[in-house]
Amino acid sequence: MRGQQAVTAHPFARPRNPSGHEPGQEPRGVLAEVAGYAETYLSADRPVRAHDPGRLADLLGGPLPIAGHSEQATVQRLIAAGEAGALASGAARSFGYAVGGALPVGVAADWLTSVWDQCDVFHDLSPLSAVAEEVCERWLVELLGLPAGTVMGLTSGCTTANLVCLAAAREHQLRRAGWTVNEQGMSAAPPLTVLVGKETHISVLRCLRLLGLGGAIRYVEADDEGRMAVPHLRELAAAAPGGLIVCGQVGSINCGSVDPLRAVAEVTHAYGGWLHLDGAFGLWAAATPRRRRLLDGADLADSWSCDGHKWLNTPYDSGLAFCARPEPFHQAVGIHADYIHSTERTGRDPMNYRVEMSQRARSLTLWAVLHHLGRQGIADLVDRNCAAACRLAVRLAAEPGIDLLAPVRLNQVLLRIGDDAHTNRVVERLNSEGTCWVTPTQWKGRGAVRLSVCSWRTDEEATGPAVAAFLAAHRGSGSDDGIPRSPGTSRTPGASPDERQETTP
Repeated sequence: MRGQQAVTAHPFARPRNPSGHEPGQEPRGVLAEVAGYAETYLSADRPVRAHDPGRLADLLGGPLPIAGHSEQATVQRLIAAGEAGALASGAARSFGYAVGGALPVGVAADWLTSVWDQCDVFHDLSPLSAVAEEVCERWLVELLGLPAGTVMGLTSGCTTANLVCLAAAREHQLRRAGWTVNEQGMSAAPPLTVLVGKETHISVLRCLRLLGLGGAIRYVEADDEGRMAVPHLRELAAAAPGGLIVCGQVGSINCGSVDPLRAVAEVTHAYGGWLHLDGAFGLWAAATPRRRRLLDGADLADSWSCDGHKWLNTPYDSGLAFCARPEPFHQAVGIHADYIHSTERTGRDPMNYRVEMSQRARSLTLWAVLHHLGRQGIADLVDRNCAAACRLAVRLAAEPGIDLLAPVRLNQVLLRIGDDAHTNRVVERLNSEGTCWVTPTQWKGRGAVRLSVCSWRTDEEATGPAVAAFLAAHRGSGSDDGIPRSPGTSRTPGASPDERQETTP
């Protein structure tokens, strides 16, 4: 029957008899079962793609059981489904999206978070998670070089971190115009103008629409690397009616470029604006002296968003919202009710620093990863991934027919491989072979391939098999298909010598 068939043994599981335990041993509880499986799973060289997703409907589907199943049977069925359909996002050669892989210490902390089952909403409900969040705030504000007094909220991801920060920006700019949006709404609010770069991430645009600012968006021209053009920014800011909000980028999703932050901040503040920086993965570059100069001026912003589950490699979900202006931040998202026993006298209530109310104690996994890695470990992780990205770029761009479209600033590599049809064939062949995983994108109206290096498992050694598989897919897709074979390049046309150095490991 659909959903009720026997479970096929997963590749990493030890053989078991029908009773669910080893001969001569007492049955293990489900927590020990999962712990034993996790040790094997996390130490294995995992495939980069789902093994057999076609089986998921049978493994997970069928009617809701009437009598239910034993804990062991349920966990074993879930493990089988995971082996068939889970994507190894932390694999060393998984370059498809800007996602990291959970560090083992983060997984262990995540288990404890679930065991303790803390409701991270008020200080009274979980002093443990509330204090851990305050400690993480202090550590991260210092690590990332943000202004003293910056506050932090833990959210479900960078999208909700953007939402919180942009809500604070809207609150601040409308209050300057004598308007309180919480009481008066948006229907007759004074005008606001929001300036974003043409390569702004879709999550920022989504948040602006949710805040009723979709009609206020104006696009700033971008340079060859997708960075905001400051002269055009200045022109639009000078002509902007009403309050001004500018959204900059720290690490574009395609090529990892960083807006000229100091100049952007100076223009924004010269016209009384609020500068928000989307630093989903790129903000972590501030943690290493070797990359920090790329973020010159980041500390001049008013708010920042970031993800722990990208480059810091915490378990999902770990979004970070930072704001240098606590008052509009609290006015935008803080809540009060008669039934809420606020504990300001003993400690802050985490719910007043985010959109979500009841949520799991995300601060505990964040604290564990920060405590484990320390300042040097985080810097090493960022530098190691950047070096691997540079290695990929240099070796692939040396191949005729593969062109590097932008210098490697951080951990993103952007390539063109002939025309769009050839690009698609290469991606399909590469991903079906399974050594590594990449995804196609669009760059300036043409097809391209983006490689994102975010996993703690990825170093320069891991790039060798990936390069070999990539070149085999490129060469094996046919040389008689009319695709021009131009020499590869390690920079974009017109790049300066300093830019060329960025692409070198």
